[in-house]
Amino acid sequence: MSFPEHAGFLESLAVAVESALKEAEIGLPHDVLQALISASARETDPTARAELENICANIREAKNRQVPLCQDTGVPVIFLTLPEGWGYTAAMEEAVRTGIERATASVPLRPNVVNPLSRCNTGTNTGTRMPDVHVRRGDHVSVTVLPKGAGSENVSRIGMLLPSERDAVGRFVAETMLLAGGRPCPPVVLGVGIGGTFDTAASLAKEALLQPIDSMTAFEQDLCNAVNDLGIGPMGLGGDTTALAVKVLCADCHTASLPVAVNVQCWACRRATRRVEE
Repeated sequence: MSFPEHAGFLESLAVAVESALKEAEIGLPHDVLQALISASARETDPTARAELENICANIREAKNRQVPLCQDTGVPVIFLTLPEGWGYTAAMEEAVRTGIERATASVPLRPNVVNPLSRCNTGTNTGTRMPDVHVRRGDHVSVTVLPKGAGSENVSRIGMLLPSERDAVGRFVAETMLLAGGRPCPPVVLGVGIGGTFDTAASLAKEALLQPIDSMTAFEQDLCNAVNDLGIGPMGLGGDTTALAVKVLCADCHTASLPVAVNVQCWACRRATRRVEE
């Protein structure tokens, strides 16, 4: 079964994408905001505490002015949830692109999408195979946006570990942040994908960033502690808080491999969801 491709639904999808992008770009989810406030309250390093206070002040100012909270409004990564039996059609793809193009003009968003070789800019934040759309299954139609800035994306990593290196997963995660230093504008949220194939691990790592960060499993907390022990601190100036959270998603993998991916997200862990009326 596929959905009836009527104009009303497609317009609702475009509106949902534009609305979600506006929310994500202007403000942070409650769990991320609270994590930043809590980090500021417990930070022992004066410089780090001042940086966290500056971040919180920036968030308040962006909300008051209704403008993006970071000049790098990122590229729009889209997670589209569809009911069982529904396919992602060309009409849906065009509606998603329309929503992004509208948001680029209305929010406004910095036009970041370019051809990888010519660097030609479309001016719309859409282009060949962009946006990046991940289709998931659920009970209703909804769209979640994850604007992804380049500073954090550029320091993300993937490693194809050996099965005997299970204990090296934590080292790979911490090493990724050590190599990144202050470039991804810490404190960060790290999405970690473990297992699957080369591309699956990377996809899981990005999807992990959609999870709430107000709680972590014991494994996630251990990874987060290891990252914070690096002492990189807010904006790379030293301090107690290098990571607000580490979130992990896993998939079964080949018996001879152990893919691990770390998708780094800056303090502006932006995401928003809209339900689409069918």
